[in-house]
Amino acid sequence: MHRRQLLIAGGSLMALSACAANGMGAAPSAAALASEAALARAVLPNQTPRAELLQVWTGGYDGLAPFDKVTAPKLRAAILEGIELQRADYRAIADNPEPATFANTLVAMELAGQPLDRANNLFGVMTSNIGGEQWEALETEMGPLLSAAGDEITFDPALFARIKAVADNADAAGLSAQQKRLAERSRDAFIRNGAALDAAGKAELGRINTALTTAFTSFGQKVVADENSWTAIPNASGVAGLPESNKAAAAAAARSRNLQGWAIVNTRSSVDPYLTFADDRAMRQQVWTKFVNRGDNGDRNDTNATIAEILKLRDQRAKLLGFRNHAEWRMQDTMAKTPAAASGLMNRVWPAAVARVDEEVADMKAIAGHDIEPWDYLYFAEKVRKQKYDLDQNELKPYFELSAVKRGAFDMAGRLYNFAFVPLPKGQVPTFHPDVETFEVRDKTSNRLIGIFYSDDFSRPGKRSGAWMTTYRSFSTLDGSKAILASNNNNFSKPEAGQPVLISLDDAETLFHEFGHALHYLSSNVTYPSFGNTPRDFVEYPSQVHEHWVLSRPILDGFMRHYQTGEAMHQALVDKVQASSTFNQGYATVSYLSSAIVDMDLHTQDVIPTDPDAFEKASLARIGMPSAIVMRHRLPQFNHLFTSDAYSAGYYSYLWSEVMDADTWAAFEDKGDVFDPELARRYQSIILAPGNTTDRAEAHRQFRGRDPDVTALLKVRGFPVS
Repeated sequence: MHRRQLLIAGGSLMALSACAANGMGAAPSAAALASEAALARAVLPNQTPRAELLQVWTGGYDGLAPFDKVTAPKLRAAILEGIELQRADYRAIADNPEPATFANTLVAMELAGQPLDRANNLFGVMTSNIGGEQWEALETEMGPLLSAAGDEITFDPALFARIKAVADNADAAGLSAQQKRLAERSRDAFIRNGAALDAAGKAELGRINTALTTAFTSFGQKVVADENSWTAIPNASGVAGLPESNKAAAAAAARSRNLQGWAIVNTRSSVDPYLTFADDRAMRQQVWTKFVNRGDNGDRNDTNATIAEILKLRDQRAKLLGFRNHAEWRMQDTMAKTPAAASGLMNRVWPAAVARVDEEVADMKAIAGHDIEPWDYLYFAEKVRKQKYDLDQNELKPYFELSAVKRGAFDMAGRLYNFAFVPLPKGQVPTFHPDVETFEVRDKTSNRLIGIFYSDDFSRPGKRSGAWMTTYRSFSTLDGSKAILASNNNNFSKPEAGQPVLISLDDAETLFHEFGHALHYLSSNVTYPSFGNTPRDFVEYPSQVHEHWVLSRPILDGFMRHYQTGEAMHQALVDKVQASSTFNQGYATVSYLSSAIVDMDLHTQDVIPTDPDAFEKASLARIGMPSAIVMRHRLPQFNHLFTSDAYSAGYYSYLWSEVMDADTWAAFEDKGDVFDPELARRYQSIILAPGNTTDRAEAHRQFRGRDPDVTALLKVRGFPVS
């Protein structure tokens, strides 16, 4: 991602785009854009990169990421040269003797540093999806250099003076609404990131930023190392109760590690099914303990000292920039705006969630006959589900075969947005791993190419845990529109050859969630690349709303068919699922929301904590955390918070986005057809397409006709509406 985009986005990892019908006036004509881009290019030096991985991408589809050529030494050379090329680009903009204009300053910045952007895209993919010693070494070396290169741009007084001149005189210069917004947001982002500091302040901020980058890399690598461990299960009694598909995956994991029996890898995708179905309580406790103690074992992978260092550095940075704490600094460019607003929403939901947990625990104790410990919760919740709703999760898994779920997601995209996903033969598009599948994305009516979609589904040693999406190339019309390159990355357990991959309903919803992020990208149509970034507490909204279509009848009938019989999920079973839709919402809400509350608590302290474990315990005690549940992400493994600034003081954003998500889904349900074409068209054009060309709260008001209503969220979760 461009450094300039990170500045303007306030740390957003998403690069989402916009369309002309966004309230910002008509998009510039092709001729006007060409003239603007030509003026900008005239400022930039005409440089020819030497390194192979800095070259313009080729190979069809407007250029493809050259994963078949990537090695760590080649990428190192590319990044080092790319930094120098980027430096020359920005030096030329800053030193331009002509008066500052939107074209020769802001547009030139949009076009600057493209070779380094290409190398950084490859760098992020390899460190996240492949990992291993050579990539960790490269990440450790390059992280501080890239941080310093970004600071060099932000701290350049001549460059900032030009940006400020354009922004301050936007009206006098007759800039369009979009041009003015880009200039003003760029100016404000530079200020937030230290451009207005004196020389001593900039030097100190540079030191802090470099130290943070080093600490972020260290934290992530330590967590990955702990997740590359496992719990060995030598006896069949240890896997009793597991569905056959999970047993097979555990057996395959053991064989790949030269073990006898079974192995539960220390990642959520392996641990959660075990905790849900395994009958052996002692073994559940062992698996759970290993999982929740990632990064917290007092060994070389312990992250507590790293967290303390990150917190200290963040506080120093916030104070240096004139803010009381890190949360206030981070939330300047969000929808919530202030820690108080985010905390207000969380505090409204928290008591209802805790009350529901008390009810859930009482139901489970009646079956278990003993107190419910955290390693019991998912297991006995399934027993209660069976008792209350005559629903066994194992009844559902045969209907959620991975390839069928993906086809269902593609069909959803076709029904809503007219997208067609066409599978490509292996080898036609270079990929970073043989498991990755690729698809052309086209408009179903015109056959216009929209992009390439990469699907990376399986866990592997070195790959970071969880599920995410990214793009290797996003959309803008400034420099000539090109096919979007988007990916989804999951961590499903890979079975033996020829065996089906059966996933849970929760996994299917996660797949649709990440695919929703991809659809946000694939709907993009912005002029200026930096407008692709939306606020952190908006970015999860489109992904969350797409989860709802998993259980829509057309998707169930067409794709979620029993992998052996081919029968569609019968309505009686769907009715059971829907009847139980608010089941276990106490657990789901408390495990998530406790993490979000502790995050905000951590980053609003006057006295910075030096013992993360002690702070976590005290913070949870203050809010009355139920003893039967742990945070979804304990601090020692909280990648969202400590591998970058992206979600720090921002984990609340899932809840903020869910308010809009629930309110939006209610609009589709009210239509009587959740694939209503006119509503889908409006959603795409108003919400998905317009990145940050307008205020995102205003965009939701335009779509829904009013502000989001938290009542919809409470109803979805089955909590009392007060």
